[in-house]
This record gives sequence, structure tokens and C-alpha cells, in this order.
Amino acid sequence: MKKNTNKLPKIGLLYLDHVLRFFDKSNFKGWPNKIETATYHWKNDKERFINEVKRKKIDILIGNIPATAYETFREIARELPNVQFIPSLDTQFSNKSKENVTRFAWKYEIPIPKTYIFYDKSKAEKFIDETDFPKIIKKSYGPSNYGGYFVHKVDSRQEAHNLLAQKKYHPAYFQDFVPMEADVRVMLIGHKPVCAFWRRAPEGEWLTNTSQGGSMDYMDVPKELLDLAVNVSKAANAEYWACDVAVGRDGKFRILECATAFAAFPYIRDWIGQYLMWKFSNGRFSKPNIPLYNWEELGKMDASVLRTLRYITFGNYTPSYDGAYFLDKKVRESEAGEMYLHEMDALFPMLLTEDRKHEEWPSETWNFQDNYGKTVRKVHVKSNPPVSNDESSEQLTQSDIVLDKKRVKKLLTSVKGIGNKKAKHIMDTFDTTDLVHALETAPEKIVEEVSWLKKKVLNKLMKEWKKFKSKL
Repeated sequence: MKKNTNKLPKIGLLYLDHVLRFFDKSNFKGWPNKIETATYHWKNDKERFINEVKRKKIDILIGNIPATAYETFREIARELPNVQFIPSLDTQFSNKSKENVTRFAWKYEIPIPKTYIFYDKSKAEKFIDETDFPKIIKKSYGPSNYGGYFVHKVDSRQEAHNLLAQKKYHPAYFQDFVPMEADVRVMLIGHKPVCAFWRRAPEGEWLTNTSQGGSMDYMDVPKELLDLAVNVSKAANAEYWACDVAVGRDGKFRILECATAFAAFPYIRDWIGQYLMWKFSNGRFSKPNIPLYNWEELGKMDASVLRTLRYITFGNYTPSYDGAYFLDKKVRESEAGEMYLHEMDALFPMLLTEDRKHEEWPSETWNFQDNYGKTVRKVHVKSNPPVSNDESSEQLTQSDIVLDKKRVKKLLTSVKGIGNKKAKHIMDTFDTTDLVHALETAPEKIVEEVSWLKKKVLNKLMKEWKKFKSKL
């Protein structure tokens, strides 16, 4: 057999002071070359960190970035265009905040509870006065939400006003309350589910967190719920991913949370390491085989045992006499009818993610927390990573465009079908910053919030918006 002599890339593990480490070198068992580490020390450490990565000649930097460092690492990634971040900064967009999870879901039409985000305090208060209850109010940015300490169910206007006055959450982040049977955490590697478990709220409660008394089990997660998790992972282009999926009493599935940062047993982190070794070795290491519903058998073990297991491997299914006898008796119900377990496993292949050069979620457009209400200079295209398609020498982003109400009204009334009264209605619904964002990134949200505005009128508005920008 011919020896594979392809040069392997230099791997580095990204660590941050005071942040629990997700990966260790031992998760990459068998990698023949030295694995470097690069530690970020916070405060004014950006330049030193960049120089460390360059000095160590790291090609691939693997690790999760906490929310409070996300924007800094956007800048770092631009300064290291030849270093591949795993997961990419775009994939980790949802790690930063619940707001980012929502905007990701809006873009890819992922089912979530109906969500409302307000940076304008007066609009949030007006919304509270006009909406129905109960509602969920969440802290969007900041510390981990372990235990549900930053998730609140409010049952009245007064309770909502009091909570926001006390907590001063910015933005004000609301969701419709969806009665749930339970939720399911699904973990995926290469878009393939590798672990899934139910979390059920205690009697009379609505939070499913096990730290709040909820229970968990691994049995009979529906295929259709796994299908949804796979689609979300693919939309994020995630090497590894976790979704929390609400199972509503109405029978519908909705995404509650998703991110690359999640708690995982050591053997799952080993599987991720094996997957990444396969991805970056050009065939030198084999793709891990992780059968669907393996978690049902592993979940029968006590958690204290699961926390000690390492390097679990599985053989591939081959239709021998014994295999046929046992595996062909194991079936799962799905909307398409009964399916043998090994047949269903074939429907969930482990896939390679795409290696992309362009930014999908540039901070000039999507960092609302820092950009809201501020004038931001035009960002020259050379400050962005190279992209595959041709671009003009200068690009405008949503946060470059600052409009007063007079110009907004002129823009709206230039569209046939939008008069003064209808323009006022749109301006009452969206402030200028929100309207610019909707026009630039999610025009369908205007139709959703303004019921009389039809698709035909929206198309006309988008044409006028394009003309308007060309004159800036």
C-alpha cells in the first residue's frame, strides 16, 4: 500500500484565560505532528496574540470563542487571512447572543418562537402595552444562561415593565411563550447527529433545565426532529454543533438555542477531533463511524461513567447472519413509516463542511450591540477578507447609512402604493435604523410586520432603495 506523504497542516488549539477548555491535544489522538496552543490573555492582547499565531506558523486554529471576545476575534481573523478558524467566525455567529441566533434563524427560515427585538426603549415599552401575554423575556448578550437565570416568563404588562426597568436588558428581547411538552438537545458532527436527549420540566414548571429539577432521557427522539437539527447545522456550515429543539404541545418543532459552544462528554470531543483529522488530512485519517441512536445504548450508563469514557469506536454495519438477525429487528417509526435502524443511519451521513473565504455576517452590518445609533465610516473593501466574486472598490454596509425621518419619508413615498399615511405607519413600526437593517438584510420582515404591504410593493421599495444607495 502506497504511503500517504501529503503534508499535514499545522494545527493550533485556541485557549483563553479564565475560559474552560473544550479541546485538549488528546482529542486528536494519532496526529503525528506537534499541535501548538495559542492563548489569548484579554484586555490589550490582540497584537501579541496575532504575532504568536504567526510565529508558530499555525494553519488551522481550533476552538470556541466566548461572546465577550467575539468581535475582537472578528478583527483578529481579518489580520490572519491565511489561518483557518475552526469553527469559522461565521459559524460561531450564533455563539455571541440570542439576538444572533434569531437573525440566523430569520435568514434561513428556521422555525423559532415568534421573536421581537428592540434597541429603542420607547418602542419596547409600546410593544409591552400592545402585545398579548404571557411572553418570554431573555437577556440576549452576556454571561451564560446556565440554569435559566436570564430567562423570564412574564404574565402581564406590569410584570414586563417592572422586569425591564430592573434588569435594563439591552436590547429588549421578547418571544411568544410556547407551551412545550419537552425540549431535545441534539449534538452533531459533520451535520450528523451523534447524541440527542430529552429534557422535561418538573411538574407545574416550564423550564426544562436539569439544574432546575428537570429530568432527561435518551430514548425515541423522532427522526423528523433530527432532520431539523441537520438542516440548521448545514445552514451554519458547522463542523460541530448543538441545537435545543422545543417540542410544542401543538406538535411543532422550534429551535430555542444553537451554538458550537456546548457541554459534551469527552468521547464526543474525541469524535470531533477524529472528524477534523479526517477533514484536514486528505484521506490519511479515516472518517469516524458513529451510528445513529448510539446514544440510546450509551445513555443507559450512569453519567459518572460517561464522563470517563474515551476513544469509543464503532464497526460499520455489514449484513452478516447475526447482524441481519439483530439489526433488522430494530426499527424506528417515522412519518414515512417504519425504517430499519441501519437504513435510517444511511440517511444521516457525516459530511465535510465548506471552506469559505467570504464573510457571511460582517460586524459592520451585524454588530447591533455596538453599532446601534452610531454613525460608522464607510468600510473599504480591502479591510474585509478576499471573496471569490468580483466586488466594487468600496462597499456600503447597513451601519454606514444614517437617515433622518425626512429622507425616510421621501424614500417611502417615492414608491407607488405608499402614500403619506402608509409611510407614517411604516415609520411608526420601524425606526430609521431598524428600517435600514430590514431593507439591507431581511426585507421579508417588513412584510411580516406591516400586514397591508404586499410582495409587489416591497419589490418596488427595494428598487427605490437600490437607487437611493447609489446616490450616497
